[in-house]
Amino acid sequence: MAQSCRFLRKRRGEAFQKNMCGIAGYIDPAASVEAREASVGRMCAAMIHRGPDDSGLISAGPASIGMRRLSIFDPANGHQPMTTPDRRYALVFNGAIYNFRSLQTELEAAGWVFRTRCDTEVLLAALVQWGEDALQRLRGMFAFALWDSAEESLFVARDPFGIKPLYFTHGNGRLVFASEVTAILASGTNGGEIDPAAVAEYLAWLAVPAPGTIFRGISSLRPGECLRFCRGQVLIREAWTLRSIPEGEAPCSTRAEFALRLREHLEDSIRAHVLADVPVGAFLSGGLDSAVIAGLMSRATGNALQTFSIGFEEDDFSEADEAEMSARHFGAIHHTRIVTGDEVARDLDAILAACGQPTGDGVNTYYVSETAHEGGVKVALSGLGGDELFGGYPSFKSLPAIMRRMPIWSRMPGVLRSAVVRSLERRGAGGRKLSDILVNARDAHEVAALQRRVFSEQSRRSVLSGDAAASMKGLSPFHPQLEAMRAAVEGDDLFAMASAWELRTYMADVLLRDSDVMSMHHSLELRVPFIDRPLVEWLWRQPSRFKFDRRRPKSVLVEATADLLPPGLIKRRKRGFTLPFPVWMRSTLRPFIEDTFSPASVGRSGLFSHGPVLKLWSDFVEGDENRDWSRVWSLAVLIAFVNRRQVPQ
Repeated sequence: MAQSCRFLRKRRGEAFQKNMCGIAGYIDPAASVEAREASVGRMCAAMIHRGPDDSGLISAGPASIGMRRLSIFDPANGHQPMTTPDRRYALVFNGAIYNFRSLQTELEAAGWVFRTRCDTEVLLAALVQWGEDALQRLRGMFAFALWDSAEESLFVARDPFGIKPLYFTHGNGRLVFASEVTAILASGTNGGEIDPAAVAEYLAWLAVPAPGTIFRGISSLRPGECLRFCRGQVLIREAWTLRSIPEGEAPCSTRAEFALRLREHLEDSIRAHVLADVPVGAFLSGGLDSAVIAGLMSRATGNALQTFSIGFEEDDFSEADEAEMSARHFGAIHHTRIVTGDEVARDLDAILAACGQPTGDGVNTYYVSETAHEGGVKVALSGLGGDELFGGYPSFKSLPAIMRRMPIWSRMPGVLRSAVVRSLERRGAGGRKLSDILVNARDAHEVAALQRRVFSEQSRRSVLSGDAAASMKGLSPFHPQLEAMRAAVEGDDLFAMASAWELRTYMADVLLRDSDVMSMHHSLELRVPFIDRPLVEWLWRQPSRFKFDRRRPKSVLVEATADLLPPGLIKRRKRGFTLPFPVWMRSTLRPFIEDTFSPASVGRSGLFSHGPVLKLWSDFVEGDENRDWSRVWSLAVLIAFVNRRQVPQ
């Protein structure tokens, strides 16, 4: 090895403050070993909840890397950072490689000898054996960093769908990375200044789209990207995109064939995702996707399944009864947690702090993850991804509906179009979103790029002030991924287009991000079998007419798994999973919102305008438009978050 190594590891039996994996690193030739290790130590300490089972830190040359480990495979071994026998390479890894056993067999044939039964050692050998080409062989969820002491270079990569996060900051010849934004802040290399442009982007999309974050100077590696850092230079490239999916076998020719092959792929994904040396459970709501996962798990394992759900006192929102019916059908040991508005109000500071960035989502995952952790499982499977792949969202119907009417709209006289827009803007959240689309969009991708808007362009401008308002001058009304999505999805297949937009934006930036931080806050590894690379790549090559029926959304998923599902579920009307925020915000959460929307609070950062903020709140409280709750709540969360950070004036 070109440089000497210092290796520190948790002493066996060492106690932790609280009970998946978190990785961190600091590469800077100008910093002392002591300064780097102290910084990495602080980053790892900030992620102690992600890894209560083990910890480690290694320094080599200008690099120090560390980790916190939640042991899933071979708990007694697999300590990280893990090095090659010659100590040239050192790896820290967050996630799970589901095909590590087949890769191990292939590597053993090439001469590798393994000391453990864990996926970390296999990943390390794969990266040394095949280099960056190893990424094309990996099946799993991952974010990892490999330090090469001979070349003094760092290689970092993130899984194709962004299931596992990776944040970094760089400049002046230095690079710092970690699994959480809060860990980057703990490193002492970033002052945590709020980015006013990111504030504006958050209001549009319920999250700051990657590669941005809410903090100036901290970036997120995007799903499917890899990064190489060598001698102060950062090179980022795409290792996986929808465009890069290989042709593979011939597509199915009939719906019956498609349903049969779909079942085979789903069973294969479940077999991979239940692999663990610790207890595995499942999240179970009253809907189809989680029931499919639970049914396949029950069939695959042959054991009594542990399932977890949350419910509410407000019957109009709760699916607890439906979830319990599904659990009984599967013979599962079911755990239901009734979440109240009082409880959310009490836990609000912890919930908002867990994410590290503002979010209007994630509360449900916070509580169901806590329930699963208390139920004794370390791994849980979720039905996340089913809506994105099989057309479960309204966007799959609204995109073609809008495109059918676009020719009529384009031929309308300007005066008439202006009148229609003014009328729509007075018709609540749905009307404002449609008016935004009609004013700005000219093709299907532009329509898709606006469908997940939370604040309309006019509403967003009205509530911002100061630097945040000024940043709007350079912001497009469209999602920042517009041009990348044009390149990824060509042609006029509107189902493929809607699916791609859901997968690469809302799912990646909101659902997967929040699912990761909320589950890991409770030391729970959350796995998503629908978002399995072989399954997604196979689906992507299949005709859209088999995947989506406008009159019966998800009907092919039902056909493929009908023998597993509770009889009543198939006929149950899809209603979507929503927490009782419209009720809570007018009662138990009202003190938090009114305090956050007070003149002093709104004005503290200089980024928000009190009058429009207060009007948004009063219109919600006094009106009956419950769909506006997400705008009010996401704005309250944003203002509260910003007020906790120092904002440059």
